[in-house]
Amino acid sequence: MKKVFFLLSAICLSTFAKAQTSGNPQNEIKLNIANTIAIASVEFGYERFLDENQSVEAIVLFNDRINYHSESGSRKFNTTSFKFGYNYYFGEDAGSGIYANPFIKIRTGDFTEDETIDERIVESETDMDSFIVGLGGGYKWNFNNKFVLGPFINIGRNFSDEVKDRFSAIEFNAGFQIGYRF
Repeated sequence: MKKVFFLLSAICLSTFAKAQTSGNPQNEIKLNIANTIAIASVEFGYERFLDENQSVEAIVLFNDRINYHSESGSRKFNTTSFKFGYNYYFGEDAGSGIYANPFIKIRTGDFTEDETIDERIVESETDMDSFIVGLGGGYKWNFNNKFVLGPFINIGRNFSDEVKDRFSAIEFNAGFQIGYRF
């Protein structure tokens, strides 16, 4: 799975590796700082602008938790997700304002928890490998075409039967991103 992600990343980067034609930066790196602080889930992203109102993005989520389930007690997420999306900005300034974000997401890993069965503690494992399709949106403030920040919210549909049996078919994610444009 990691080889597939790196291959897709290399293709995307080489496809969009063009000289900047306008005065606006074409690249953005970002971090979802809210989830890093609140639930120790690290979410890094790269966004490449196609024009002033459109971009494509690739995001890697480490310790991706479904609907903010905690890891308290004997529960542990060991998951990594790869999200690929398209952003359309409705604001008048380049790459800022309200935006819509259709996306696909691929998750790998597992979830383990201890269960008590007949007075014995047994470790239960859920295979978290899944494919998710969703839609998101948010708002982005652009400061001097260098620093950006803003809230976002996503909702997606999970197509893994094993994950749906343990958790839910609908997944929710939100956060607050900070980023740098170059």
